[in-house]
Amino acid sequence: MVILREGLCPGLTCDIIAALKANHVRTVIDLVASDLEVLARKCSLSYKTLVAVRRVLLAQFSAFPSNGADLYEELKSSTAILPTGNSKLDFLLDSGLYTGEVTEIAGASGCGKTQICQSIAVNVASSIKQRVCYIDTTGGLTGSRLLQLLQFRTEQEDEQIASLQRIDVVRVFDVYRLLDVLQDLRNSFSQQVAQSGEVLRLIVIDSVCAVIYPLLGGKQTEGMAVMMHLARELQTLAHDYSLAILVTNHVIKDGTSGIRPALGRSWSFVPSTRIILCRDEGNTGNAHRTLSLAKSPRQPSNLQVKVEIGCRGILEESNTSACR
Repeated sequence: MVILREGLCPGLTCDIIAALKANHVRTVIDLVASDLEVLARKCSLSYKTLVAVRRVLLAQFSAFPSNGADLYEELKSSTAILPTGNSKLDFLLDSGLYTGEVTEIAGASGCGKTQICQSIAVNVASSIKQRVCYIDTTGGLTGSRLLQLLQFRTEQEDEQIASLQRIDVVRVFDVYRLLDVLQDLRNSFSQQVAQSGEVLRLIVIDSVCAVIYPLLGGKQTEGMAVMMHLARELQTLAHDYSLAILVTNHVIKDGTSGIRPALGRSWSFVPSTRIILCRDEGNTGNAHRTLSLAKSPRQPSNLQVKVEIGCRGILEESNTSACR
């Protein structure tokens, strides 16, 4: 669902948008599906102008056929795999996070989703020296924790500082602000690459559920539409700019036994890969977790691995190093 806004295409001015919205035409779909002759009379707008605007919008947002060979070549040229820094998690993800895709980690509150996200962000910024945008919706991210994770990797202060500078942190507490941040990223993407020389490769949203849940249920009927608008933004952003997008989600009880990710069936189609994170109840240690693959385009969905989340996050443990 693409909302009509100034600058979306040539000829679509703020006056035209206001007239269209006054007649309940708010999205590209609304405009394309309208009888333009009737709409022009209702809005007191030029029929030719509306035809020209619709033609441009159709060219921008309609799907055009392509063959399999072209798609394969595009995939090879645009896909990169970002290692997470943990061999077991990389095995579950078939080598790491794939650009062009949305990956989701779902788990109960306090099970370690934020620790995993921070560990991955640090590894991408430090090991492969790529930029990360970390969108924090819960206040769970701290600079001191990122520095601590980096200190476990290197004692060189200049390397620690350089890695921290590659992680851009944005705090948002409602879905509308989140949408604004994603739009800003889209608008400024080429400028960011030109200025830093380092490519933005990973966006982390921890947590997506925290900003969507307040709009779902009850009398707030716009919640589902906003959620699907966010879903489209994430998928197109990942595809258009070859980004890996990692989001966290909560879980809810599924009947008398078991759990399932929150946000329902509509959201389940958004992530290409979905991982369920659970505490390992069979182990007395509080740091042990089980990661289960619930959805993947490359791996069987019954795979499981066990990891330990401690002061090092999920980064590979060193036999000779101790936690500080």
